[in-house]
Amino acid sequence: MESTSGGAVPATASPPEARNIEAPPPSSPVVSAPQAEGSSQPPSRYESQKRRDWNTFLQYLRNHKPPLTLARCSGAHVIEFLKYLDQFGKTKVHVTGCPHFGHPNPPSPCVCPLKQAWGSLDALIGRLRAAYEENGGRPESNPFGARAVRIYLREVREGQAKARGIPYEKKKRKRTTMVSAVSGSGSGAAAASGSGGNGAGDDTSAAAAVASVSTAPPNVTTTSTAG
Repeated sequence: MESTSGGAVPATASPPEARNIEAPPPSSPVVSAPQAEGSSQPPSRYESQKRRDWNTFLQYLRNHKPPLTLARCSGAHVIEFLKYLDQFGKTKVHVTGCPHFGHPNPPSPCVCPLKQAWGSLDALIGRLRAAYEENGGRPESNPFGARAVRIYLREVREGQAKARGIPYEKKKRKRTTMVSAVSGSGSGAAAASGSGGNGAGDDTSAAAAVASVSTAPPNVTTTSTAG
Protein backbone atom coordinates (compact mmCIF):
# COMPACT_ATOMS: atom_id res chain seq x y z
CA MET A 1 0.00 0.00 0.00
CA GLU A 2 2.88 2.38 0.73
CA SER A 3 4.45 1.70 -2.66
CA THR A 4 1.21 2.31 -4.51
CA SER A 5 0.38 5.50 -2.61
CA GLY A 6 3.94 6.84 -2.88
CA GLY A 7 4.16 6.16 -6.61
CA ALA A 8 0.74 7.60 -7.38
CA VAL A 9 1.33 11.00 -5.78
CA PRO A 10 4.45 12.05 -7.77
CA ALA A 11 3.03 10.69 -11.03
CA THR A 12 -0.13 12.83 -10.82
CA ALA A 13 1.54 15.98 -9.33
CA SER A 14 4.31 16.59 -11.89
CA PRO A 15 2.29 17.06 -15.10
CA PRO A 16 0.11 19.95 -13.78
CA GLU A 17 3.23 21.76 -12.48
CA ALA A 18 4.94 21.51 -15.87
CA ARG A 19 1.87 22.92 -17.65
CA ASN A 20 1.59 25.86 -15.26
CA ILE A 21 5.23 26.89 -15.83
CA GLU A 22 5.00 26.77 -19.60
CA ALA A 23 1.82 28.89 -19.78
CA PRO A 24 3.17 32.45 -19.01
CA PRO A 25 5.98 32.75 -21.63
CA PRO A 26 3.69 33.16 -24.70
CA SER A 27 2.06 36.22 -23.09
CA SER A 28 5.34 38.17 -22.63
CA PRO A 29 5.98 38.95 -26.36
CA VAL A 30 2.41 40.23 -26.70
CA VAL A 31 3.03 42.83 -23.98
CA SER A 32 6.36 44.05 -25.40
CA ALA A 33 5.09 44.53 -28.96
CA PRO A 34 2.78 47.50 -28.23
CA GLN A 35 5.61 49.25 -26.36
CA ALA A 36 7.83 49.13 -29.44
CA GLU A 37 5.03 50.54 -31.61
CA GLY A 38 4.19 53.30 -29.14
CA SER A 39 7.78 54.55 -29.00
CA SER A 40 7.50 56.11 -32.51
CA GLN A 41 5.28 59.15 -32.01
CA PRO A 42 3.80 61.13 -34.92
CA PRO A 43 5.46 64.47 -35.77
CA SER A 44 4.17 67.62 -34.12
CA ARG A 45 2.06 70.22 -35.91
CA TYR A 46 5.10 72.47 -36.30
CA GLU A 47 7.20 69.69 -37.87
CA SER A 48 4.38 68.71 -40.24
CA GLN A 49 3.86 72.32 -41.31
CA LYS A 50 7.60 72.82 -41.76
CA ARG A 51 7.78 69.75 -44.00
CA ARG A 52 4.86 70.97 -46.12
CA ASP A 53 6.39 74.44 -46.46
CA TRP A 54 9.73 72.96 -47.49
CA ASN A 55 8.11 70.74 -50.13
CA THR A 56 6.13 73.72 -51.43
CA PHE A 57 9.31 75.78 -51.83
CA LEU A 58 11.13 72.94 -53.60
CA GLN A 59 8.17 72.62 -55.95
CA TYR A 60 8.35 76.35 -56.61
CA LEU A 61 12.02 76.00 -57.57
CA ARG A 62 11.24 73.11 -59.94
CA ASN A 63 8.54 75.14 -61.70
CA HIS A 64 10.64 78.31 -61.80
CA LYS A 65 11.45 79.74 -65.23
CA PRO A 66 14.31 79.50 -65.88
CA PRO A 67 14.81 76.39 -63.72
CA LEU A 68 16.42 77.12 -60.38
CA THR A 69 18.32 74.80 -58.06
CA LEU A 70 18.50 75.10 -54.30
CA ALA A 71 22.26 75.69 -54.43
CA ARG A 72 21.77 78.77 -56.62
CA CYS A 73 18.86 80.14 -54.60
CA SER A 74 19.49 83.57 -53.06
CA GLY A 75 17.63 86.04 -50.91
CA ALA A 76 16.21 87.67 -54.04
CA HIS A 77 14.60 84.38 -55.06
CA VAL A 78 13.12 84.00 -51.57
CA ILE A 79 11.55 87.46 -51.90
CA GLU A 80 10.09 86.43 -55.27
CA PHE A 81 8.60 83.39 -53.56
CA LEU A 82 7.01 85.54 -50.84
CA LYS A 83 5.51 87.86 -53.45
CA TYR A 84 4.16 84.86 -55.32
CA LEU A 85 2.37 83.72 -52.17
CA ASP A 86 0.38 86.98 -52.03
CA GLN A 87 -2.12 85.56 -54.51
CA PHE A 88 -3.19 83.08 -51.81
CA GLY A 89 -3.46 85.75 -49.10
CA LYS A 90 -6.62 86.59 -47.18
CA THR A 91 -5.59 89.88 -45.57
CA LYS A 92 -6.99 93.11 -47.00
CA VAL A 93 -4.20 95.65 -47.50
CA HIS A 94 -5.54 99.09 -48.45
CA VAL A 95 -3.69 101.12 -51.05
CA THR A 96 -2.76 104.75 -50.51
CA GLY A 97 -5.71 106.17 -52.45
CA CYS A 98 -8.31 104.01 -50.68
CA PRO A 99 -10.68 105.92 -48.32
CA HIS A 100 -10.21 103.11 -45.78
CA PHE A 101 -6.43 103.49 -45.71
CA GLY A 102 -5.26 103.42 -42.10
CA HIS A 103 -8.60 102.25 -40.65
CA PRO A 104 -8.46 98.88 -38.82
CA ASN A 105 -12.25 98.38 -39.12
CA PRO A 106 -13.49 99.86 -42.42
CA PRO A 107 -17.27 100.40 -42.56
CA SER A 108 -17.66 99.19 -46.15
CA PRO A 109 -15.84 96.85 -48.55
CA CYS A 110 -13.32 98.03 -51.12
CA VAL A 111 -11.43 96.67 -54.11
CA CYS A 112 -8.00 96.68 -52.48
CA PRO A 113 -5.96 93.49 -53.00
CA LEU A 114 -5.70 90.56 -50.60
CA LYS A 115 -2.19 89.65 -49.52
CA GLN A 116 -0.37 87.44 -47.07
CA ALA A 117 -0.25 88.94 -43.60
CA TRP A 118 3.15 89.92 -42.28
CA GLY A 119 2.82 87.42 -39.42
CA SER A 120 2.24 84.58 -41.88
CA LEU A 121 5.31 85.45 -43.94
CA ASP A 122 7.50 85.93 -40.87
CA ALA A 123 6.50 82.52 -39.46
CA LEU A 124 6.99 80.88 -42.87
CA ILE A 125 10.53 82.24 -43.21
CA GLY A 126 11.36 80.94 -39.74
CA ARG A 127 10.26 77.43 -40.65
CA LEU A 128 12.01 77.44 -44.02
CA ARG A 129 15.20 78.77 -42.47
CA ALA A 130 15.23 75.84 -40.04
CA ALA A 131 14.30 73.32 -42.75
CA TYR A 132 17.14 74.52 -44.99
CA GLU A 133 19.77 73.73 -42.37
CA GLU A 134 18.08 70.47 -41.37
CA ASN A 135 18.36 69.30 -44.98
CA GLY A 136 22.12 69.86 -45.17
CA GLY A 137 22.35 73.57 -45.90
CA ARG A 138 25.03 75.71 -44.28
CA PRO A 139 23.93 78.51 -41.95
CA GLU A 140 26.24 81.06 -43.61
CA SER A 141 24.66 80.39 -47.02
CA ASN A 142 21.04 80.17 -45.84
CA PRO A 143 19.01 82.32 -48.29
CA PHE A 144 16.10 82.58 -45.83
CA GLY A 145 18.34 84.39 -43.37
CA ALA A 146 19.68 86.88 -45.91
CA ARG A 147 19.67 90.57 -45.05
CA ALA A 148 17.50 91.35 -48.07
CA VAL A 149 14.78 89.03 -46.76
CA ARG A 150 14.83 90.70 -43.34
CA ILE A 151 14.54 94.12 -44.94
CA TYR A 152 11.63 92.95 -47.09
CA LEU A 153 9.76 91.56 -44.08
CA ARG A 154 10.30 94.81 -42.20
CA GLU A 155 8.92 96.80 -45.13
CA VAL A 156 5.89 94.52 -45.33
CA ARG A 157 5.25 94.93 -41.62
CA GLU A 158 5.52 98.71 -41.73
CA GLY A 159 3.45 98.98 -44.92
CA GLN A 160 0.66 96.79 -43.59
CA ALA A 161 0.69 98.61 -40.26
CA LYS A 162 0.02 101.92 -42.03
CA ALA A 163 -2.49 100.50 -44.49
CA ARG A 164 -4.50 98.56 -41.90
CA GLY A 165 -4.06 100.96 -39.00
CA ILE A 166 -2.22 98.44 -36.81
CA PRO A 167 0.64 100.13 -34.90
CA TYR A 168 2.96 97.17 -34.30
CA GLU A 169 5.70 99.35 -32.81
CA LYS A 170 3.39 101.12 -30.36
CA LYS A 171 2.13 97.81 -28.99
CA LYS A 172 5.68 96.66 -28.34
CA ARG A 173 6.55 99.88 -26.49
CA LYS A 174 3.48 99.61 -24.27
CA ARG A 175 4.31 96.04 -23.25
CA THR A 176 7.91 96.98 -22.51
CA THR A 177 6.99 99.92 -20.27
CA MET A 178 4.37 97.90 -18.41
CA VAL A 179 6.78 95.12 -17.54
CA SER A 180 9.52 97.54 -16.44
CA ALA A 181 7.13 99.61 -14.30
CA VAL A 182 5.73 96.69 -12.34
CA SER A 183 8.81 94.46 -12.20
CA GLY A 184 9.08 92.51 -8.97
CA SER A 185 5.34 92.72 -8.19
CA GLY A 186 2.46 90.37 -8.79
CA SER A 187 0.93 92.61 -11.42
CA GLY A 188 4.12 92.26 -13.47
CA ALA A 189 3.48 88.54 -13.84
CA ALA A 190 -0.06 89.25 -14.99
CA ALA A 191 1.19 91.73 -17.59
CA ALA A 192 3.72 89.21 -18.88
CA SER A 193 1.06 86.53 -19.21
CA GLY A 194 -1.18 88.95 -21.10
CA SER A 195 1.52 89.72 -23.61
CA GLY A 196 2.14 86.00 -24.15
CA GLY A 197 -1.50 85.49 -25.03
CA ASN A 198 -1.30 88.06 -27.81
CA GLY A 199 1.75 86.34 -29.26
CA ALA A 200 0.02 82.97 -29.26
CA GLY A 201 -2.89 84.43 -31.20
CA ASP A 202 -0.54 85.81 -33.86
CA ASP A 203 1.17 82.45 -34.26
CA THR A 204 -2.18 80.68 -34.66
CA SER A 205 -3.38 83.03 -37.40
CA ALA A 206 -0.04 82.80 -39.19
CA ALA A 207 -0.07 79.00 -39.17
CA ALA A 208 -3.62 78.93 -40.52
CA ALA A 209 -2.76 81.28 -43.38
CA VAL A 210 0.40 79.45 -44.42
CA ALA A 211 -1.35 76.08 -44.21
CA SER A 212 -3.61 77.14 -47.06
CA VAL A 213 -0.57 78.22 -49.06
CA SER A 214 1.13 74.83 -48.70
CA THR A 215 -1.83 73.06 -50.31
CA ALA A 216 -1.69 75.15 -53.50
CA PRO A 217 -1.95 73.08 -56.69
CA PRO A 218 1.24 72.63 -58.75
CA ASN A 219 -0.22 74.04 -61.97
CA VAL A 220 -0.94 77.36 -60.28
CA THR A 221 2.72 77.66 -59.38
CA THR A 222 3.83 77.29 -63.00
CA THR A 223 1.33 79.83 -64.27
CA SER A 224 2.17 82.45 -61.65
CA THR A 225 5.90 82.10 -62.00
CA ALA A 226 5.80 82.41 -65.76
CA GLY A 227 3.88 85.66 -65.48
